[in-house]
Amino acid sequence: MVSFDHRDPGTDEDVWTAALRRALPALDLDVDRVIVVAAHPDDESLGAAGLLATAASRGMPIDLLVVTDGEGSHPDSPTHSPATLALRRRREVLDAADILGLVEPPIFLGLPDGGTDQHRDTIAEALRDALDRAGPHRVLVLSPWRGDGHRDHRVVGEIVEEVCAARQVRSRAFPIWLWHWGGPDDVPWDQVERLPLDPEAQDAKTRALAAHTSQILPLSSAPGDEEMIHARMRAHFVRDSEVFFAPVPAPAAASDPAGAEAPDVGTAPPAETAPAARPSVGQDYFDDMYARHDDPWGFDSRWYEERKRAALLAALPRRRYRAAFEAGCSTGALTAELAERCDRVLAVDLAPAALDRARRRLQGRANVDLHRATLPADWPEGVFDLVVLSEVAYYWAGADLDRGFTASVGSLIDDGHLVACHWRHPVAEYPWTGDDVHDALAARPDLVRLVRHEEEDFVLEVFARPGARSVAAEAGLVP
Repeated sequence: MVSFDHRDPGTDEDVWTAALRRALPALDLDVDRVIVVAAHPDDESLGAAGLLATAASRGMPIDLLVVTDGEGSHPDSPTHSPATLALRRRREVLDAADILGLVEPPIFLGLPDGGTDQHRDTIAEALRDALDRAGPHRVLVLSPWRGDGHRDHRVVGEIVEEVCAARQVRSRAFPIWLWHWGGPDDVPWDQVERLPLDPEAQDAKTRALAAHTSQILPLSSAPGDEEMIHARMRAHFVRDSEVFFAPVPAPAAASDPAGAEAPDVGTAPPAETAPAARPSVGQDYFDDMYARHDDPWGFDSRWYEERKRAALLAALPRRRYRAAFEAGCSTGALTAELAERCDRVLAVDLAPAALDRARRRLQGRANVDLHRATLPADWPEGVFDLVVLSEVAYYWAGADLDRGFTASVGSLIDDGHLVACHWRHPVAEYPWTGDDVHDALAARPDLVRLVRHEEEDFVLEVFARPGARSVAAEAGLVP
């Protein structure tokens, strides 16, 4: 999983200028029609406006499908409600499409921003309808790159690849946020194709991007209305070429020794590796994340994380704990708050960079011990009346998940509490989803659930040993 903050300075364009000097195959634009499936308004302008202007100048029909209205771009805006922002962003797409020379108006699906994963069938059907309308034309379908680091980009990219493979239609993906968070080592160079842009196409792209004022300019001077795409980020989109990624070819089907007909290649996405067969996420993954970002998951910068920590602390059944163990403490954002509620906190992480940042944050806290450990193998000795598994258990594949849970329960004193909190959406690098983790916890006979808080994005639960009493029972309010 890639984690980034749009407010970060990001990768300097000079890095990409040097990397893109290499010889790259040209994108073949010898087609009759272009279809663009944009996850959000402005995806088409950022990633493919030069191609669209070039195609329009050649008289090619262009269909633009805009999946969401991008109403979630400014969640804390005091001046724009989601509905107001959605209408504004639709108008910006219409203006950009007119600048690029699109004849047909965009098709707005109006699906929830950030919720594309729940509407895959709708998106796939809209693309199939567009392909049906194209008839026998030679079609090129464009979409955001599935590895771009944004969930909606990933979902839309996956759908486009699947539908196009089934229809035997050529597709290409354009990166957007890769240029911000990534570097040359993150590019699948064997899949890259380049489209040179003439001055007219470059000018059209610049003007199309300028039409998206809600993204490149602040909505107002108020906090929460800051620009989404700052000047360093925009520098990636004034190049004299655009870059597209070809899909990874489907593996050839093995021939059947009995002579049975092999299934059509590419009619379905390759099956994901079963979680039990995958390794637990290791130190290299985390070292890479911390090398790229001081705060890879936005623990300090995102209201989502701050609110989630508050929910976790509010869910703890007791005001005070004697000894807590936090598995996977990262940079110590939650650790610092646990230290206010606990006489002693032992927190561990496997990433040295994370622990260095946690030590700086927690300097002077005499009741906090920080150690490096790879869990569940290096589970600490001792017992605790609070064990915290926050955003950690979905990294444990196969038998490691059960080992981690068994060690957690074994570390609890008789009336101790185990709190678990996990992101619910699937992440390609994680062996499990948050729901998988919590289903496995709920199935354990040595635990009972005291608290469950469920949202679309995360699930938070508190468990104890069988026979544990509720908060009201411990306080003497009920028998």
